[in-house]
Amino acid sequence: MSVRQKEVTILAIESSCDETAAAVVVNGRDVRSNIISSQIDIHTLYGGVVPEIASRKHIERMNQVIMQALNAAGMSLDQMDAVAVTYGPGLVGALLTGVAEAKAIAYAKKLPLIGVNHIEGHISANYIENPSLEPPFLCLVVSGGHTHLVNVKDYGEYEILGRTRDDAAGESFDKIARAIGLGYPGGPKIEKAALKGNADAICFPRAKLSGNEYDFSFSGLKSAVLNYLNGCQMKNIPVVKEDVAASFQKAVVDVLARHAARALDEYAIPKFAIAGGVASNAAFREAVEEACRERGVLFYRPSPVFCTDNAAMIGAVAYYEYLAGRFAGWDLNAVPNLALT
Repeated sequence: MSVRQKEVTILAIESSCDETAAAVVVNGRDVRSNIISSQIDIHTLYGGVVPEIASRKHIERMNQVIMQALNAAGMSLDQMDAVAVTYGPGLVGALLTGVAEAKAIAYAKKLPLIGVNHIEGHISANYIENPSLEPPFLCLVVSGGHTHLVNVKDYGEYEILGRTRDDAAGESFDKIARAIGLGYPGGPKIEKAALKGNADAICFPRAKLSGNEYDFSFSGLKSAVLNYLNGCQMKNIPVVKEDVAASFQKAVVDVLARHAARALDEYAIPKFAIAGGVASNAAFREAVEEACRERGVLFYRPSPVFCTDNAAMIGAVAYYEYLAGRFAGWDLNAVPNLALT
């Protein structure tokens, strides 16, 4: 029986940042279980992710989360065809806990080991709820650590059209949320505050870069917001947090939507997807969806649970790696700055 004629069941593990996650995925799109143990409560105390704490919490929760995923799927390790794990990019200590666990299970059960790129996972999250989606398509990945505009040519084949030259969009959300006293995590808190604010109250800059028109930069926007806040403090002017949040969010969304529209016009690929934690932001989704609608392009986005870090998206990638016979050796290691190639 060929690989494509039988079901391929993969245990997937994700631990690149502050979520300990495991999933059982069949044929890349059928998610039998998807368990996520979040560390938001503890990192909120520090205003952001503390890498050492994240690593320790992964160690504490990893075995429990994997057992929960297997039980929820009604399956055992003996029914798995492979073990997949995120090996980068991400926090090195957090990645190492997942890689070590995956290697141990694969070795003990004599299963193939598949290393997965975290950014590729976000892109592939779109496959889970969209059975008809196949490459080629364009994808804008916007998360806490990454902002990439990608031409998805085929499964496992990518052309990066643009990327951030400094801060990622999601990282900027976290920093601005902290600066205006909203706390962590910044994305949801900025979005909630923005609903009560005036997006035109403050005109923050939109960066336009020389060299590659598809590259992003959010450091200037972040500095502009911080300068505005400092100026208000020095002049004893009250700050309306909701207006700052709404004006900042609009500036970020405008840049993201502008890049998406430019790529849609230039590449004429009739499918466009978004991915990553910021893809759960309603204003961002609506702006990109509108750009697609105006051009008659099919628009795809994951549900919020598949936008943030999860293991189901890792299992989606791993299925196509399995079909291609791309397996990792026992020397698989964490690569915190792993590039999408």
